[in-house]
Amino acid sequence: MNRTMRTIKPLIALAIILVGSIGCKKDTKIAEDPVISTFYFIRHAEKDRTDPENPDPELNQDGLDRAIRWAEVFDPIPLDMVYSTNYERTSMTAAPTSIKKDIDIKYYDPRDMDIEAFKMENEGKNVLVVGHSNTTPMLVNKIIGMEKYDAMDDSDNSSLFIVRIIDGVPTDIRLKID
Repeated sequence: MNRTMRTIKPLIALAIILVGSIGCKKDTKIAEDPVISTFYFIRHAEKDRTDPENPDPELNQDGLDRAIRWAEVFDPIPLDMVYSTNYERTSMTAAPTSIKKDIDIKYYDPRDMDIEAFKMENEGKNVLVVGHSNTTPMLVNKIIGMEKYDAMDDSDNSSLFIVRIIDGVPTDIRLKID
C-alpha cells in the first residue's frame, strides 16, 4: 500500500499542475486578435503636360497604362476603400482599381483632413489613397506620426507607400513599382 501511494501521489500532483496550468491559460487568454489597418498610398499616374496652363489635366497615355497596372498590382489585395483627391489625374488613376474592385471612389481634401478621424474611420480596413507628389508623403508622415518622407520628385509616379497599423503601432515601407 505504501508503494502504491508513492506512485499515485506524484501522478495526482502532476494532474493538479496540468489542470491548474490549463485553467490559468484559459483565464489569462483575454487578448483578442490584433486590429490591423493597411494603407496603400500612391501618387497619380503621368499627367498630360501639353497645356501648362491647365490646372486639372487628365492622364496621358503612359498614365492611363500605369493606372491599369496599378489595378493589376492591387488585384490580389482585398481593398475596402479607395480615396482620391478631386482632380482628373487622381480620379483617373484610381478608376481602374475602383472599377475592378467594385468600390466607389471617396473624395478627400488633404488640406483639411483630420488624420485621427481618418485612421479611426478606416480601422481594420485595407485602403488605397491616391494623391499628389506633395500630399502623398505628407499623409504618410501624418499616419506614421513622424516626418520621414519628403515631397516626391515630379517624375515619380511609381512609388507605393504601405503603412500598416497593428494595434495602434505603425510600420511603413516605400516601394517602386515600375
